[in-house]
Amino acid sequence: MEKKLYRSNDRRIFGVCGGVAEYFGWDPTIVRVLWAVFSLSGGIGLPLYIILTFIMDNRPDYVSKYDQQQ
Repeated sequence: MEKKLYRSNDRRIFGVCGGVAEYFGWDPTIVRVLWAVFSLSGGIGLPLYIILTFIMDNRPDYVSKYDQQQ
């Protein structure tokens, strides 16, 4: 079965870092910290995050908290 990169259901902002962590089998906290370091050190972190937010699909089992009716 082919692996596909999805945005994570465990979201802090848009789920990009969590999705990358799930894809590679890494801890999401480590990916988030590394992403913050790259973004704050003048790297490509923030523009890449924004691009990936629009490119990556939601997981097929994702349900938005705004879609849930009370």
